[in-house]
Amino acid sequence: MLKVLSLPQHYSQQWRDYYQLTKPKVVALLVLTAWVGMMLAQPGLPKLGLMIAATIGIGLLSAAAAAMNHIVDQRIDAQMARTYNRPVARGRLSTTQAIKFSLLLAGVGFLLLFIAVNPLTAWLTLASLFGYAVVYTMFLKRATPQNIVIGGLAGAMPPLLGWTAMTAEVHAHALLLVMIIFTWTPPHFWALAIHRRDDYAKVNMPMLPVTHGIEFTKSAIFLYTLVLFLVCLLPYLVGMTGAVYLLGSTVLNLGFIWYAWQLKFNAKPETAMATFKFSIWHLMVLFLVLLLDHYWFISAL
Repeated sequence: MLKVLSLPQHYSQQWRDYYQLTKPKVVALLVLTAWVGMMLAQPGLPKLGLMIAATIGIGLLSAAAAAMNHIVDQRIDAQMARTYNRPVARGRLSTTQAIKFSLLLAGVGFLLLFIAVNPLTAWLTLASLFGYAVVYTMFLKRATPQNIVIGGLAGAMPPLLGWTAMTAEVHAHALLLVMIIFTWTPPHFWALAIHRRDDYAKVNMPMLPVTHGIEFTKSAIFLYTLVLFLVCLLPYLVGMTGAVYLLGSTVLNLGFIWYAWQLKFNAKPETAMATFKFSIWHLMVLFLVLLLDHYWFISAL
């Protein structure tokens, strides 16, 4: 009787583990930026069916990339306080189970994009998966403190993927959205790396706070937030956005600069993590402001 009763609990835990394997919060932010890219790609509303197919396909391939990250990093994950309880690292899911799951997600996502959206989006999304799961996770992450700078391009691709899903072309405006996330990624991640510096040092991971020190990393974060401020002005300067975006972007970036300033010159034990958390809200709200500005701008014409 106890064994029978325990079966539903076992499967419930296993599904939770598979769900955790996809890094749902990270994927949700990626899909949001892809979704905004879809909406910005044309003046009116996108075709609902096409948008749903693109969102699911991009989400599945992003989840597959996250699962592959769990597989590749399982040894170091088991040694780090932040990641030791991940399903593969703890042995709740085997490597084989995780590989099959990630390949299933990737296969279904790619076919959905190829058949229901367009081949360009399918191949670009697959290239992003390769960039994150192979180039970044397997090589750059272990090779250079500039890992997140170079590897961040894969994570910056979703707005372009959303745009190409609607138009089947690579547009310069979509590349500006990629530039924003590409510039946002280092200060976002380095704030977390400062907070978890000892964890990365323990597993000999060459993150910037480990190789160059925390003070150097704080300076890099501050300088990157200044560059990000300038990059975020580009959509307005080229006529892609209007005053709503300019105002929202300015407020958000001044907030990010303030956090980076506090981290550099007035840091407390919790400042690095507070900066990391703010950066997530920064990107999420920035893209929602892009969306608001887009339809505000269109309605004003």
